[in-house]
Amino acid sequence: RELGKVPSALTYSVRQLEDALDVLLFDRRSRQARLTAAGHELLGEGRRLLSEIDAVANRVRRVATGWESQLTVVTDDVIARRPLIDLCEAFYALDPQGRAGLGGERGQGGPGTRLRLRTEVLSGTWEALLNGQADLAIGAGVGVDQPPPGIAVEPLGEMEFVFAVAPGHPLAGHTAPITDAELVNFRAVAVADSAERLSPRTVNLLPGQEVLTVTSMVDKIEAQRRGLGCGFIARHLAQPLIDRGELLIRPTQRGPGVARMVYAWRCAVGPKGERRPPAGLALQWWLQQLGSPTTRRALLASDA
Repeated sequence: RELGKVPSALTYSVRQLEDALDVLLFDRRSRQARLTAAGHELLGEGRRLLSEIDAVANRVRRVATGWESQLTVVTDDVIARRPLIDLCEAFYALDPQGRAGLGGERGQGGPGTRLRLRTEVLSGTWEALLNGQADLAIGAGVGVDQPPPGIAVEPLGEMEFVFAVAPGHPLAGHTAPITDAELVNFRAVAVADSAERLSPRTVNLLPGQEVLTVTSMVDKIEAQRRGLGCGFIARHLAQPLIDRGELLIRPTQRGPGVARMVYAWRCAVGPKGERRPPAGLALQWWLQQLGSPTTRRALLASDA
């Protein structure tokens, strides 16, 4: 009745399908044919494939309206995660025309652009953007070479780093600023630069100092909490441990560290070298959000 076909025509179609797959889809030994295990599998997979075909068609239609099929956002390891996911949530709340609040049920809707988030460390954030592996970089450091044409850069803000040790660390009892001559005698914990082609950066390491190298700021903070070393850590990530007394901030002659960060994106360049606005609506939306001082502060956890 659904297909408007007589039973014989439907039976013929099923027989053709069974011949093509060389399996039995129905058990016909009783008066009422029943799906076999293979038939149940085909039914489930067929529904999934039809749903995927519809999703692809919807994405193609939305791309035709200016929304990218995929947008890759790379962030530095120290960028606050919750505000970043808040941005993703707001993005998926958009409808294909970009109006907020019409995305449908949670986890559904959105403009059809697939978001891809990746995390890098230090120069690795720049490398992902420069190599074309990302469309937008958030939290790239300013201490790198001048980006080439085709890369637009805007300031994100400053992030505070503090020198911290565990309560049982030999430096925990120091109240006077700790000198480099003293620091060099103690193991430092450092986060490895994730860049593979760009020159890796090292921050606040002294020549001859023993180093424990980890892959993320979270691991660095945990290692320092356990007394495995010392070093400068992102204050907003370590603040709960600092509040509980599991990490102690100690002064150094270098003073507290402040990292200046930027956000950058790939853009077209005009014949006179002028920067053109991005054509993709998804990137335009993300840049609009980053234009808000409140958003930038949240990503740097400046209000934590």
